[in-house]
Amino acid sequence: MEVLLATFTTLFSIVNPFGAMPVFLTLTAGDRGSERARTALRSCIYMVAILSVAFFGGQYILNFFGINIQHLRIAGGILLMRSGFELLTPGANRDRVGPDALEESKLKDDISFTPLAMPMLSGPGSMAVCIGLIRESYFDKAMTIAGFTLVALASFIILVSSLRLTRLLGRPGMAALARIMGFITLAIGVNFLATAISALFPGLSK
Repeated sequence: MEVLLATFTTLFSIVNPFGAMPVFLTLTAGDRGSERARTALRSCIYMVAILSVAFFGGQYILNFFGINIQHLRIAGGILLMRSGFELLTPGANRDRVGPDALEESKLKDDISFTPLAMPMLSGPGSMAVCIGLIRESYFDKAMTIAGFTLVALASFIILVSSLRLTRLLGRPGMAALARIMGFITLAIGVNFLATAISALFPGLSK
């Protein structure tokens, strides 16, 4: 159960479905509620698939390129810290999809895989975290996948309710929420970085 909760709490702030709401609403502006729900559901299913591939295949990729897991955690920590700083900085560009990509996405028939599932919900940061989640037992691996599923379920509920949430929170509420998620993401990035440095240089932690 601890693995399930740890996976959910770590990933949810990095996936940050609240940050995906503006793009989701923009790209589904002309859709009915049922169509939005189907798009959100497909995006969340794709997200679980992408994170699962990163989780199970990440170690093989690291071995192929000769990358140490601690080196990946340092790179992932820096990436997460950068994302956290962007969310905390007033007026910073918080869009995970650039304007050109957004305009191109408006012409697509199905936006559930790109840009929603990737890179909006399962970007480089979340994939790096999944690769760094080393689980020994099959039960812990199953609980980790269950954690991915819980994050996807929460993301689905948030995306489906995005119109109501946007009206309820307004711009000040959304900005405050972005800062909260940014602070948590920054803290996770610092933890990744500190853990990796302690593992590589054990003498520093004494």
